[in-house]
Amino acid sequence: MVERLARGPASVSDLAQPFNMALPTIVQHLAVLETAGVVTSTKVGRVRTYQLAVGALDAATAWTGGQRLPAERRLDRLGAHLNPTNDNQE
Repeated sequence: MVERLARGPASVSDLAQPFNMALPTIVQHLAVLETAGVVTSTKVGRVRTYQLAVGALDAATAWTGGQRLPAERRLDRLGAHLNPTNDNQE
């Protein structure tokens, strides 16, 4: 749902369409996302539309960015351990 909302606002029925879940389950999931501050919603008539909250994923992006370099260093060390090169083979 978050991936879909990254493309723009969508109604509950639009968000529910690709899932094999009951509509109340979709609404419950959206309520959790709204409580967490990931999405916001507006209601016009009987249609509730959701959109991503501005900056909602900034903290997650910053955290994953901070984890990237240490993880890459660990993977580089693992790669060097699994594939040792011998510079004296020439």
